[in-house]
Amino acid sequence: MGLVTGSYPILESLDSPRALRDMDSAGLRSLAEEMRRALVDHVSVTGGHLGSSLGTVELTLALHAELDSPNDMITWDVGHQAYGHKLLTGRLSQFPTLRQHNGMSGFLRREESEHDIMGAGHASTSISYAVGLAEATRHQPKHPRVVAVIGDGALTGGMAYEGLNQAGALGSPIVVILNDNGMSISENVGAVTHLLQRVRLDPKLTRVREELERGLSRIPGVQGLGHALKDATKAIFVPGHLFEALGFAYMGPIDGHDIDALRAELRRAQDADRPVLIHAKTVKGKGYPPAEADGEAMHGVTPFVVESGKAARPSSGPPTYTEIFGKALVAEAERDDRVIAITAAMLKGTGVDHFRKHFPDRTFDVGIAEQHGVVFACGLALAGKKPVCAIYSTFLQRAFDPIVHDVAIQDLSVVFAIDRAGLVGDDGPTHHGAFDIAYLRSIPGLTLMAPMDEPELVDMLHTALSMGGPVAIRYPRGAGSGAVPEPLPRRIDVGRAEVLSEGERVALVGYGYGALLARDVAPLIAEHIGHAPTVVNARFARPIDGDLMRKLASEHELIVTIEDHSVVGGFGSAVLEALDGHGRVLRIGIPDRFVDHGKRELLLAEIGLVPDQIAARVITALGARTSV
Repeated sequence: MGLVTGSYPILESLDSPRALRDMDSAGLRSLAEEMRRALVDHVSVTGGHLGSSLGTVELTLALHAELDSPNDMITWDVGHQAYGHKLLTGRLSQFPTLRQHNGMSGFLRREESEHDIMGAGHASTSISYAVGLAEATRHQPKHPRVVAVIGDGALTGGMAYEGLNQAGALGSPIVVILNDNGMSISENVGAVTHLLQRVRLDPKLTRVREELERGLSRIPGVQGLGHALKDATKAIFVPGHLFEALGFAYMGPIDGHDIDALRAELRRAQDADRPVLIHAKTVKGKGYPPAEADGEAMHGVTPFVVESGKAARPSSGPPTYTEIFGKALVAEAERDDRVIAITAAMLKGTGVDHFRKHFPDRTFDVGIAEQHGVVFACGLALAGKKPVCAIYSTFLQRAFDPIVHDVAIQDLSVVFAIDRAGLVGDDGPTHHGAFDIAYLRSIPGLTLMAPMDEPELVDMLHTALSMGGPVAIRYPRGAGSGAVPEPLPRRIDVGRAEVLSEGERVALVGYGYGALLARDVAPLIAEHIGHAPTVVNARFARPIDGDLMRKLASEHELIVTIEDHSVVGGFGSAVLEALDGHGRVLRIGIPDRFVDHGKRELLLAEIGLVPDQIAARVITALGARTSV
């Protein structure tokens, strides 16, 4: 494709996706070129998920040319692959605001368009949505057609098979399109991936199967075998047998960039009135050479230069918490060969890629399968290993049951490294890590800690691996104070907070990132009340340092808890419980609502989690007793 930017005449002329039904093949191919140009042009400025959406342009056009959205319903898994869907459903003019504060979401949102049938941000959900929609409307006189689009990466998630299983059992009239590009963010993992790759790596298999079927059909006495013959050859040569065993009619594999072929298969599938799976092979990043060459790097991108695909503003500054964690984990593994790293399709995002370079045989990427990853870690722990599960806060929510049932009840030594805790920014409410303290601190026997800065993260990882039982460490996206860790980590006294400075009247008790905020807030308060407040780095939410909290309550007019977590059930709630009605507490954190997308700094200011706004709240809470 050319890299010439400019207007998009066909896109701009569309008043609804229904207009695609009257376009000929040449017109749709021209529209596909415009869509790719529009995606590259806009995402190069705003950042976003580019590669997946470039790979589904023809698929998106075929869907909207054959279906009558929103009367017919399309459910998109995750939403990474749905930017083209947004373009065709009246949102071209909103693309300059993509993932910007108060702008268009990078995922699907029901509030944004009637064509977004469901909200999407996490993987493996589209089939379950589709089964529910199909069954709810199945007995209407003219029931809508329901199509679920799911990537092969999302097939590493168990929920996808739960949906396939129910659809097959019910005979739900849905069409599932498997967008098979061989990748999720990085290369996919698991046996299903290898099965799908048989065809991707050797397309001759499909032709051999077809020729074998034709040849056998000419042999006298064989024609009567019919479907049995077809099933037998399919089981040998293509992965469709797996889906047909689950009750689906399997169609494909087909070229996911051939609009005419896709439309023909969609028409056949819709006539079947039963569960059908269309296997479409696509290329992640199709049509934009830098994205085709490096699907992982161009999956989720910051603003970039169109001609080269390189970042417009190369990253600089101190190492992030993620990088510090990855290198610290390597150091721990060098000292102890029992340390194992586990992640769920987020090798680079969690820093585990550093570990894999040094210890490939001790690194496990389980795919988009957080529940399995946690129970897999339990098996390792039972055998005497020291597993570390590095998972984003928002995705760890999916593994809550095994954390309770398999880790905590059995008191197994599993360490959870919870990346992206707090507000993460552009990905919005589906990805903010605002609830992990609440859902973890209620679990008996689990130790929950958060570092104030990078050196403390290294110390906490070292401490966690020296303990018995389950331990979780939460830390935010990006960099903290920029402090450089010491060469050798130290063991922290479990359950003990650290008093950073002694003061009067007010005790600022920060947890994790909140401790950095407390340190910055202190001089602002001192200017107004004439006294320096006490500043505490809490370190632990479970077990909380109850003795210190009670001491602070007895010696100060006000305790202020500061955290980058929901105020409901978070660290501040733990302090209230520890004080049991004694002392006055002001809790400051993420408010009791879902916070939208935008740059992290903007969101923190919006919710009042910045030093000047925190100081103003504290001064107001002190009221008339404050001298200004």
